[in-house]
Amino acid sequence: MKAGSGTLIINIMSEGKAESYEGVYQCTARNERGAAISNNIVVRPSRSPLWTKEKLEPITLRNGQSLVLPCRPPIGLPPAIIFWMDNSFQRLPQSERVSQGLNGDLYFSNVLPEDTREDYICYARFNHTQTIQQKQPISVKVLSVDELNDTIAANLSDTEFYGAKSSRERPPTFLTPEGSKSTKEELRGNVLSLECIAEGLPTPIIYWTKEDGILPPNRTFYRNFKKTLQITQVSEADSGNYQCIAKNTLGTIHHTISVTVKAAPYWIMAPQNLVLSPGENGTLICSANGDPKPRINWLMNGVPIEITPDDPSRKIDGDIIIFSNVQERSSAVYQCNASNEYGYLLANAFVNVLAEPPRILTPENTLYQVIANRPAMLDCAFFGSPLPTIEWFKGAKGSALHEDIYVLHENGTLEIPVAQKDSTGTYTCVARNKLGMAKNEVHLEVKDPTRIIKQPEYAVVQRGSTVSFECKVKHDHTLVPTVTWLKDNNELPNDERFSVDGDQLVVTDVGDHDSGTYTCVANTTLDMVSASAVLSVVDVPNPPFDLELTDQQDKSVQLSWTPGDDNNSPITKFIIEYEDAMHEAGLWHHQAEVSGTQTTAELKLSPFVNYSFRVLAVNSIGRSLPSEASEQYLTKAAEPDNNPTAVEGLGSEPDNLVITWKPLNGFESNGPGLQYKVSWRQKDGDDEWTSVVVANVSKYIVSGTPTFVPYLIKVQALNDVGFAPEPAVVLGHSGEDLPMVAPGNVHVNVVNSTLAEVHWDPVPLKSIRGHLQGYRIYYWKASQRNRRHLEKKILTFQGSKTHGMLPGLEPFSHYTLNVRVVNGKGEGPASPDRVFHTPEGVPSAPSSLKIVNPTLDSLTLEWDPPSHPNGILTEYTLKYQPINSTHELGPLVDLKIPANKTRWTLKNLNFSTRYKFYLSAHTAAGLGSQITEEAMTTVDEAMASRQVDIATQGWFIGLMCAVALLILILLIVCFIRRNKGGKYPVKEKEDAHADPEIQPMKEDDGTFGEYRSLESDAEDHKPLKKGSRTPSDRTVKKEDSDDSLVDYGEGVNGQFNEDGSFIGQYSGKKEKEPAEGNESSEAPSPVNAMNSFV
Repeated sequence: MKAGSGTLIINIMSEGKAESYEGVYQCTARNERGAAISNNIVVRPSRSPLWTKEKLEPITLRNGQSLVLPCRPPIGLPPAIIFWMDNSFQRLPQSERVSQGLNGDLYFSNVLPEDTREDYICYARFNHTQTIQQKQPISVKVLSVDELNDTIAANLSDTEFYGAKSSRERPPTFLTPEGSKSTKEELRGNVLSLECIAEGLPTPIIYWTKEDGILPPNRTFYRNFKKTLQITQVSEADSGNYQCIAKNTLGTIHHTISVTVKAAPYWIMAPQNLVLSPGENGTLICSANGDPKPRINWLMNGVPIEITPDDPSRKIDGDIIIFSNVQERSSAVYQCNASNEYGYLLANAFVNVLAEPPRILTPENTLYQVIANRPAMLDCAFFGSPLPTIEWFKGAKGSALHEDIYVLHENGTLEIPVAQKDSTGTYTCVARNKLGMAKNEVHLEVKDPTRIIKQPEYAVVQRGSTVSFECKVKHDHTLVPTVTWLKDNNELPNDERFSVDGDQLVVTDVGDHDSGTYTCVANTTLDMVSASAVLSVVDVPNPPFDLELTDQQDKSVQLSWTPGDDNNSPITKFIIEYEDAMHEAGLWHHQAEVSGTQTTAELKLSPFVNYSFRVLAVNSIGRSLPSEASEQYLTKAAEPDNNPTAVEGLGSEPDNLVITWKPLNGFESNGPGLQYKVSWRQKDGDDEWTSVVVANVSKYIVSGTPTFVPYLIKVQALNDVGFAPEPAVVLGHSGEDLPMVAPGNVHVNVVNSTLAEVHWDPVPLKSIRGHLQGYRIYYWKASQRNRRHLEKKILTFQGSKTHGMLPGLEPFSHYTLNVRVVNGKGEGPASPDRVFHTPEGVPSAPSSLKIVNPTLDSLTLEWDPPSHPNGILTEYTLKYQPINSTHELGPLVDLKIPANKTRWTLKNLNFSTRYKFYLSAHTAAGLGSQITEEAMTTVDEAMASRQVDIATQGWFIGLMCAVALLILILLIVCFIRRNKGGKYPVKEKEDAHADPEIQPMKEDDGTFGEYRSLESDAEDHKPLKKGSRTPSDRTVKKEDSDDSLVDYGEGVNGQFNEDGSFIGQYSGKKEKEPAEGNESSEAPSPVNAMNSFV
């Protein structure tokens, strides 16, 4: 007996033979309250006996006969496992024809010559003793028909062979079980195994059915080539008739197995321990079932209850013991024994009669912590007799908790199905019975759940790149989370490429083995959340391999290949390229493309090419590397399929014809000895074709041709095999010469001061002596100063046009022009010169404008005449207007000045006032562009000195500061009101005046009267144009005209329509006229106003 326990230890290694301990054992545990007993324990030693010696005769039988090789293993404990092997310890093959039965015998439905052998050995393995026993080998010889004829069969009778059945085909018969019916018993819960093995020729097939029922689908299995039917966990419902059917081409037989399922006893309700207080009633129930029905026997403290002392509080009623008005002496251990012929059950139940006040076993002030919105279980383990009642309270003065919100379990546990934050608090468990009361406090804290607010996202990255997964966790502030990362539910690889930086997992240099599911797991002491994302590593495909050429024809071949790994991005297409090792070794050309699902392609080939092929795979990431090149394949030579292209006939000299073409490349030659047959004849003559065969060149020159005559030309390819198809005929011309005649009847029509139209008669085609390119006009401006260096301009008009426009002419100028015809060789002679004159135009702006000698009330203006007067100047127009302290423009004054003047003095101006001036020149054609400038009159010296004297006084300085501050405040208020849509006081004064155009200027203080234009209020204060101020030297340069022949025609200088008219609009640029209203140079501001005042 093991110390401190009821375990019995038997050491058979040192304490005798195992057989001496064979028997039935039972354990009894006893104390003052009673005795409990265990189930019977049967001890039996294992056995592995040897086979009995027997003499086994060789078996000889005819081909096709049935055969059963008996095993008959020795009976061991536990039963042996049977299998058949040969002398080499190789298992014998089994099939529908040859199989091992449940009893270990080896069954042959029909034998074949290959079944002949001398080492059929049955082995028995006893697992408990770890031993294997073998039977003596059995020799089997199967005689074929030929062997029967060669034997001494005449000396033998048929009965000396194994069996006397014919080897002819026959219907099935059962080898096991015998007859048409059999029975089978099995215990409930075991595995039911039914077997049918049939012989016949051909080999029969076995089928199984159940009469009046179906085989349970989830518990039915077929073994041994469907010769064995197994049903697991059988129950009484599996009883019935099962039918096996053996069938071949010659017939069908049936066998019915009647199955009865018996049952050892099993519990319906085992007796339970019973705790009673004195005077209480109770029952012990022992309910069991089985087949046959088990017998129920009661024991008390291990003794049959029939021979125990009578107890008036106890009454036995079959499988129930009824207790009434029990006393403490009624405590005992009762045993219930349920048994039938297949087994028995034994259960102990302790009837304990106690008188105990309540006790609470849960430790005081136990703290429970749960996550919000999850169940909370508050324990209150208790003990007492009679059984105490349990109540729960929340808080110091709370009422009893009821089951409308809470769940009160029988073991005292209080369940809060959905704990909320307001469930936090102290809970009191109270246990009561008639002997007393006990209570215990526990505490509940409800925490915020841990959540992943930013989950890792699915990622597809290319091999070698970097990927990151983000996992942001929000948790209860009193809990400390632990965030771990998993890959495919395992720890991250121990690799420096994996790093965790805060909320991110970063994987660098990603490889194929990094693909998988990455999981972020956030753990606290109370909960755990996780989120996963899948990483797919993609890359360009691996190159295809195993290229093979099949079905090789003269002009086609089939190429097949094996795709490489697509690296997690499906292959969309394959690109096939070829190399011509004969003509362009090392250069690969595109051959074909096929879909990504194909692995073969039929390729069209050209003759006389030494092909090698390679294949590239393409997916969404890109192209793979090329595959290894295929074997080379040289196609046979053939005549060329094509003739040269780009055939032309043009003369380089007036007496020759140069025939050119684009030669075939080596790939297109289709064979060796590539040459060209060049043929030509005049188009308009009756001459025969003249032909010459030349080498593989691209040009042939025909000499001695007349000038510019049309020729018919053709170039045909040929090689050593033959000629290409008949080529197309091309029209060409012999060489050109310069035109002989100038255009006639040239005349000019002046349209305006900058545009003229020229007309001419066309030149006869025969005198052109070439392809007409067009007509070219040379024109130049007559100059009295330098006649030797004239700047000639050229305009070319393509085709057969007979008129054209000359744009960009200078007004008030004399021009000369002539016209020439142009062909592919050059220009012909010039037409006689024609002279024309352009009228006056408006002048450009004066070249400069500056203001000199400013005084208190006058300003002097000096200027230079326009650089391009474009006519005779008639007068100048001078306009000026004052600019007040808020940069608003005053009334505009307009003066006319004689054309011979370049200086003018303006008098009676206001002192210390800025003026803006606009100056422009006139010709008979009208007013030209203007130049602008600004200047300011000087300040009165006496007033300035007085201001200086006053300004030195302290009181004046303080007064001015106060006034300035007050005005600044008023201006800011006005500025705010104006931005909100209000009106200045000046607006109100404007409304009061009858004449809204111009107000008189006040002479006494040098300021302007308030002015309002007729424009909308939104335009009351327009800023001056940006850039209107003059440079520091107070001079303004005019803007040069940008007229250009590029705006008009083609050829060297311009573009024209087909009729020679000028394309586009020819116009000069003028500066905008000065404003006639109240415009300011910039937006008014309080700061500017303040500066003006001070």
